Amino acid sequence: MIFNTISIIIPVYNEQERIVQTIDQVIASDTLGLKKEIIVVNDGSTDNTVKNIKSQISNFKSTNQNSKLILITNKTNQGKGAALKDGFLKSTGDIVLVQDADLEYSPLDYPTLLEPFLKQEADVVYGSRFISNKPHRVLYYWHSVINTYLTALSNMLTNLNLTDMETGYKVFKGDLIRSIALQLQTKRFGFEPEITARISKIKTLKIFEVGISYAGRTYAEGKKIGWKDGFRALFEIIYFNLFV
Repeated sequence: MIFNTISIIIPVYNEQERIVQTIDQVIASDTLGLKKEIIVVNDGSTDNTVKNIKSQISNFKSTNQNSKLILITNKTNQGKGAALKDGFLKSTGDIVLVQDADLEYSPLDYPTLLEPFLKQEADVVYGSRFISNKPHRVLYYWHSVINTYLTALSNMLTNLNLTDMETGYKVFKGDLIRSIALQLQTKRFGFEPEITARISKIKTLKIFEVGISYAGRTYAEGKKIGWKDGFRALFEIIYFNLFV
């Protein structure tokens, strides 16, 4: 299969301090020759996030002729999963990549994430924080324990041998994720276990993991996922694997 374009979906909520830097890094990123369609989904931000995005769009249009920068705006905050669904359905790229707005995940890793599509006929690629020799910021012990447990439970039910089900870097063939998007139900961080359960049920898919860097941030720096989302993920892993 020949790939020409990549859609990069950036869900964002109240990231006025980082969104400009994130978009700049995505624009400058190496996508191995693929044209970029950057779709920013503002999920009901109440700060200056939208203002800063619109400024970026104006600058982008004057300097980039072969790529697109698109803004989708939701008036109320619905959650990461809902924002991603909107972005997936708007996308047109041959490959679709999820990029968090806070730069915990670095666009410098795009070539690593894209290589399995270009060389090994991948359908899905997960970027793992736990099989990499790249820089990994040291943060919360219990987050890593919960992540390991959730990944193990997910693997038991999907029969996949992932090391990082909860990773923010998930990349898909465009037609695949658009065909799944209409079925997505979770609105918050449950996207991770839901999409993993759904792709595991398509037995013909080639799923790869690659090692990535990780620069996590603290709650004081704006981290949004919390312990309640961890407990909710337990239900979502069981529900989407056994009852959907």
